[in-house]
Amino acid sequence: MSGAANRADGGLREPRDADLETLRRWRNHPRVRAVSFTRHEIGPAEHAAWWTAVRADPDRRLLVHEHLGVPCGVVTFSGVTTPDRALAWGFYLDVEGLDARRQLMPAWLALERAAVAYAFDVLGARTLGGETLATNRPVLALHRRLGFAIVRRYERDVDGTPHQVVWTELSRGT
Repeated sequence: MSGAANRADGGLREPRDADLETLRRWRNHPRVRAVSFTRHEIGPAEHAAWWTAVRADPDRRLLVHEHLGVPCGVVTFSGVTTPDRALAWGFYLDVEGLDARRQLMPAWLALERAAVAYAFDVLGARTLGGETLATNRPVLALHRRLGFAIVRRYERDVDGTPHQVVWTELSRGT
């Protein structure tokens, strides 16, 4: 892992079996579900199946983000084994815990910086892109702040309703 991805204020680490239920709790937080493409509350069996699949898939990488030594977020990458090194990513945070500690924005910024560094420095990405609901302006603003550019907009079905989606992307060296 690069130094930027391993600092005390923004470290990424491999997940542990003990993280399983914590990650599900974070993912099921109403504010996280409201900006996700899967909005229903995820049950233990569904989450365990996802956990098993993502950890066994060589094309995907799952990491836990720690801020100030406390686990507080999840980063996922896909496309890790693709020849063109065009990776897609996503993340979510422990909104409740970070809000209580008044650390949401610093942890979020640290997560994004660590994830970008990991994608390019460790995974060798040529590009890093991801989907964001157009209504999720805070995420789009932070992506823009870190140099991501809007590449395209399109509609995607979320719970039977079409939603506008923004694909943002960052290229190596930008």
